[in-house]
Amino acid sequence: MTRGIACRALGLALGAGAPLALLGQAGEVRIGFNDRLGPMHMERMALGQGGLSEEPMLDGRVAEIRALRPGIIRLFVQEYFDLLPGPGRYHFDTLDRAVDAILATGARPLMVICFKPRVLFPRIDESVVEPTDYAEWERLVSQVVQHCRIRGAGIVYWEVGNEVDIGEAGGTPYRFRPDSYARYYERTAGAILRADPQARVGGPALADVRSPILPALLEACASRRVPLHFVSWHRYTSSPAEIRGTIEYVRGLLGKYPSLKPETFCTEWNMDLLNPPLEPGFQPCYVAETIWQMKDAGLDWSCYYHIRDWYVSQETFGRILSEKGAASMTFWWNRQPQFSGLFDYQDQVRPAYFAFKLISRLAGERLRVSSTDARVHGFASHDPELGMYDVLLWNFSGEPAEVRLLFDGLPGEVRVRHIMLDASAAGAEENRSLRPEPFQKWRPGDKAPLLKLQPWAVHYWSVD
Repeated sequence: MTRGIACRALGLALGAGAPLALLGQAGEVRIGFNDRLGPMHMERMALGQGGLSEEPMLDGRVAEIRALRPGIIRLFVQEYFDLLPGPGRYHFDTLDRAVDAILATGARPLMVICFKPRVLFPRIDESVVEPTDYAEWERLVSQVVQHCRIRGAGIVYWEVGNEVDIGEAGGTPYRFRPDSYARYYERTAGAILRADPQARVGGPALADVRSPILPALLEACASRRVPLHFVSWHRYTSSPAEIRGTIEYVRGLLGKYPSLKPETFCTEWNMDLLNPPLEPGFQPCYVAETIWQMKDAGLDWSCYYHIRDWYVSQETFGRILSEKGAASMTFWWNRQPQFSGLFDYQDQVRPAYFAFKLISRLAGERLRVSSTDARVHGFASHDPELGMYDVLLWNFSGEPAEVRLLFDGLPGEVRVRHIMLDASAAGAEENRSLRPEPFQKWRPGDKAPLLKLQPWAVHYWSVD
């Protein structure tokens, strides 16, 4: 094979958009210190917890969660909160404790309505999705919302249902059809807005974004002028590009209904938890890459699921779900290896926590970051409160990558500290997991440094 033929064959194998590093050249990452793209709003790439227990599951980790600066924390308002213990009787104390735990972190709760009181749903059956008395149901929903408003909880978002397309398989007791969900949503959203006209309502929090429930909801809201302030769905996959695909799919649907202008929410996401990649560095790098794909695709809000792994009570879920559903919840949460939480069952911090810790530092204005290597993406920001810049780069790949860092508009001589996320560090000591190097100085016109990124590497620089 001649050299020319070999080169053409290599080009065909890699494709026109092949990373330069695969062609034997270092890629380039360019950071525009003067190229400002608007507010970063990284607090919108937020968190979720529940619905596993009526206990305040965040207790004991409030300070660590506050350090991540989430704008919202999604909370399942499940039946175990016992909001309607009897006709006309309301009970809010247990729910209040869970809400207060979220407020203590500095976030606002995103409330997910998935309770199903026996007073209005006498039979445990996921296919029974509409109450025996809609007037009483709306009264209950309004009471819950009004109670939260009067307490000054600052709750803005109310999500109607959770994984309404799969029912008990998603841990909640409703399995809707397209027509029944549209009807239920209209009545429930109306009750929320009567109690708090400033609230924002949405759904349907689909397990499968391509469920026919979403087009039916959009059609009903457009034709009947039903408020729909946000649409929501979930995705568990180890491919950030697939999560981006769900965003593009939803935007395509919304384009058919120009009268609707809802925000877009991915209210649960994580890697494939049935068959998760086990490399320690994969999940933190996955977090960074997925958030990059979300922001690049124009997603408004997301909630990583979840903060803390928790054992469930089969007895508790036996009062909410069918015998099969309660057994399924118990088997999954109490017997299977878990990779969901930023903290595990023993309350030990996972490496993904430190990815969120670095991402939370990206405050203020977003700066342009461009890369010629498709494996290497990054964020940069200017934080006016601290008077500093922050840069985060990663290699979402199982192969090493080399890139040359180019600094456009570096504001004079600056002091730089480089930190590498070490997902294999023993123990949970932060300075081992976020390994700092000595300060350096960068000057305008300095030779662009060559950075060698190991597989799934995550690197951060503070610049002041």
